[in-house]
Amino acid sequence: MGETVVAEKAPKKSWFKGLKAEFKKISWPDKKSLGKQTTAVVVVSIFLGVIISVIDLIVKYGVEFLVK
Repeated sequence: MGETVVAEKAPKKSWFKGLKAEFKKISWPDKKSLGKQTTAVVVVSIFLGVIISVIDLIVKYGVEFLVK
């Protein structure tokens, strides 16, 4: 009913070899595309921050108006 299956652990050397092989498969972006993507992320983050701040102010003044 409650059988326990014990799996053998793989040696750490083979795990690190696999990790190294996976790192070789990664296609790293060049500096130009990395700069464009970073700029896009910063601009979108600032834009969303402004939108959230405006919505927060509207809700704040709306609640204050209803409470008065």
